[in-house]
Amino acid sequence: MATIKLAYLGGGSSRAAGTMASFIAHGEEFQGSEVVLIDQRADELEVVRTLAEKMARDAGLDLTVTATTDRRDGLEGVDAVLTSFRPGDFAMRQQDELIPMRHGVIGQETQGPGGFMMSLRSVQVFQGLIADLDDVAPGARIFNYTNPVNIVSQAVEDHTDTPIYSMCEGPMIFWPSILRTAGLDPERAEVIMAGVNHNCWSTTHLYDGEDIMPLLEQAWDKVQGDLTVPVWERRMLHLAVAMQSIPADYFKYYYFGEEHFREAQASRLTRAGVILSHVDDYWAHYREQAASEHPRLDPERSRGGIHELELAIDVMSAYYNDVPARLPVNLLNTGGALPGFDEDTVVEMWCDVDGTGAHPIEQKPLPHAVRGITQQLAEYQRLAAVAAWDGSRADAVRALVAHPFVPTLAVAEELYDDLAHANAAYLPDRLLR
Repeated sequence: MATIKLAYLGGGSSRAAGTMASFIAHGEEFQGSEVVLIDQRADELEVVRTLAEKMARDAGLDLTVTATTDRRDGLEGVDAVLTSFRPGDFAMRQQDELIPMRHGVIGQETQGPGGFMMSLRSVQVFQGLIADLDDVAPGARIFNYTNPVNIVSQAVEDHTDTPIYSMCEGPMIFWPSILRTAGLDPERAEVIMAGVNHNCWSTTHLYDGEDIMPLLEQAWDKVQGDLTVPVWERRMLHLAVAMQSIPADYFKYYYFGEEHFREAQASRLTRAGVILSHVDDYWAHYREQAASEHPRLDPERSRGGIHELELAIDVMSAYYNDVPARLPVNLLNTGGALPGFDEDTVVEMWCDVDGTGAHPIEQKPLPHAVRGITQQLAEYQRLAAVAAWDGSRADAVRALVAHPFVPTLAVAEELYDDLAHANAAYLPDRLLR
């Protein structure tokens, strides 16, 4: 077992209780370790610390949990940093979703202009984090869940020597839902996905060892007119059949953009609004359980459930315990592991992770039918990383206009200025001029 000192930046967030439950579920792999919860919200930090301390005690674990609002102090001497935070909280996410819609553009947390603004806010925090690590924990490694994970990783890789692995369950969870829509058993399938984060496609898709596409085609013939199947499930199955590759869920915004935009306009709440309507209940539940001698988190009253960020913990365990595991990781495409993408571009792909790091398995190229849009999104990712790290308004506009959601230069300029005004408290002057 690995004994490490782990800092959790975002340890007072609404996801943090579930993350600590996940870490404790893996606690035997980290006996004797210390977790330092770091956040700006002192009251919420104390709730999560109390919960984690009691859950670890009940599990019989030797695990120390501390909390601080002083980031630099909390990072002193750490081996690893788990990053999962949201600058501006859900209020700014709501603006990321609403403002683009005023310009006729989809607003979404990680995609397009909304995701771009999230990346600008997030990277500012990472710059301060890495400066602190250079001073007080120069050997630390970052395990990142802060969105958009691909742009954050690209910016850090381009400008620092700090090791960073970014994670997302997408390649593990996108395809089973499409198979279930088709009436197929995911346990009988082998599906490998690759691309850029939230925008990956299947390069291998087998069912009982044979190509799955004929089965998906047969299923589509049956369900395309079946109104008992939810519309988004039918659309994603349709897209898989049309492209002959199983897509990430987020491609619904690209291939069914007009439909999504109209439906979003008709909704009373954005996704951020829906989450905000539940946040008070999450914290009421966490406080109730923190006051209990034997806390038990209810997945229905916990943000994201009770096994949050488990993939990051799996990657940490494989690395620090040197126990090989095959897991999806976002990292540089060193050696051209994923054909069709530059070596200095961060891509998402399955890797073998062990005590020496994350090593891509042999990757097949994306099918030509879907390679172009994914390459376009990879180029946008690189431009966004430039703007976020040290760029200007001009760099930001160049990034936005490179994104498929943004139709013209005029829209990019007007939309960026509108978003930058709303985000002024979170952005450096160089992005506001």
